Amino acid sequence: YTFSPDLKAFERRLTEYIACLQPATGRWRMILIVVSVCTATGAWNWLIDPETQKVSFLTSLWNHPFFTISCITLIGLFFAGIHKRVVAPSIIAARCRTVLAEYNMSCDDTGKLILKPRPHVQ
Repeated sequence: YTFSPDLKAFERRLTEYIACLQPATGRWRMILIVVSVCTATGAWNWLIDPETQKVSFLTSLWNHPFFTISCITLIGLFFAGIHKRVVAPSIIAARCRTVLAEYNMSCDDTGKLILKPRPHVQ
């Protein structure tokens, strides 16, 4: 199959846009990983501390500021939409696939167009 100039321009713009999102997506993934590891490490230290069972919940959080701060940061990141920023290119590609399906086309995760065979009408 050959693409028309309009389809080539659309494909070029789509691949360019998805490629442009990749660096930011990588940074958001690294931030999410670091904060998640910090939260998990802080939670482990919080749970194995024998004082945690003896004091109130708020006091135990006050005694473990690393866990408290990392947990609040993680919750804040999710409220800020980090879960969407981490998968932004996949969301764009999935939405394009939905629209392109009506034209008997699709696209891969990088934005390259895929022409599907025409259905045979009898």
